[in-house]
Amino acid sequence: MKSVLAGDVVDPGISRPGSLGPAIDRSPARVPARHGWEPVADFVAKAFGVALFSFLAVRIGADFLSTGRLTGLLLLASEALVVVLTVFRRTPAVVDRSPRARVLTALSLIGPLLVRPGQVAPFAAEALTVSASALGLMVVIAGKVTLGRSFGLIPANRGVVCTGPYRLVRHPIYLGYLITHVAYVAANPTMWNMVVFTIADVALLARAVCEEETLTRDEAYKAYTARVRWRVVPGAF
Repeated sequence: MKSVLAGDVVDPGISRPGSLGPAIDRSPARVPARHGWEPVADFVAKAFGVALFSFLAVRIGADFLSTGRLTGLLLLASEALVVVLTVFRRTPAVVDRSPRARVLTALSLIGPLLVRPGQVAPFAAEALTVSASALGLMVVIAGKVTLGRSFGLIPANRGVVCTGPYRLVRHPIYLGYLITHVAYVAANPTMWNMVVFTIADVALLARAVCEEETLTRDEAYKAYTARVRWRVVPGAF
């Protein structure tokens, strides 16, 4: 079985003669027996994510009603995809449950849910921040649609995908996050938002490195990294 990204993964691929890369097998993954506490922990994690998202939705919705600014709504749409796919995700066969993986995942996920609409002058015109947010959201959607129910949050054994946005970078969803985060801070440049997103995005990049320390043990993934050089930001990282 092949391994690939958590958050940027699909089911095990099956090579076909003449194909450009691994095909996608949408059949359910074989899942080993789970400990009795794991379903409870999984439910609690999903419920916590929904609660945090609901809190963010109330704040951003109130800001939109009072200011009419669209940038926050686009960030909200991006985070909504995380919640929906997390709730309906397929159970993986193997998951990296190390403390390091858990902490990095938590920091990168919780950060965006803690930002606040700012009553300060934006760094850029709304047309620019809305356009950047829309671009980031499209990148996120493209990556997540490619994954479907195989989307995951922490490092897991889910297979290799090299089509669509994965031809550009190995973690296109993370790239989309960064774009929407920068746009949101430009529209709401408070010190709180800057600090929150700095911590969250540093954790996001470290999370990509953490994932690949495990995934590069897979020869199929090594071949993929040889074809696609950059993890998240083309030309930089």
